Amino acid sequence: MLNLNSVMLGTTQPEVLAAFYEKVLEKPADMNDAENGFWGWQAGGTFLGILNHSEMGGNTKDPGRVMLNFETAQVKEEFDRIKALGGTVIKEPYDMGGGFIATLADPDGNYFQLMNPIE
Repeated sequence: MLNLNSVMLGTTQPEVLAAFYEKVLEKPADMNDAENGFWGWQAGGTFLGILNHSEMGGNTKDPGRVMLNFETAQVKEEFDRIKALGGTVIKEPYDMGGGFIATLADPDGNYFQLMNPIE
């Protein structure tokens, strides 16, 4: 059985993404190696890493291809908070039948969703 233990986001602007996700996750990076362009957070059962990657340039070309999903009971409140932090609104919170979901984008254009826990 496989266990997904981490997700890495490659970028040419790791400091910008790290500062953004530090605000989104409301804590400093659990791992910080700014000298080598790496920051990472334990977010629930998954580790989120931001990595300086010289082959990435500009905004993501297919922002919806891979999406991060952050689970929260307060989708609307977290949406408003992250929007105020500079998250780009892709889809306002809506009821998906049994819970709310909303989609935003980070400074590189990567999509991420806020969603109620799935029963």
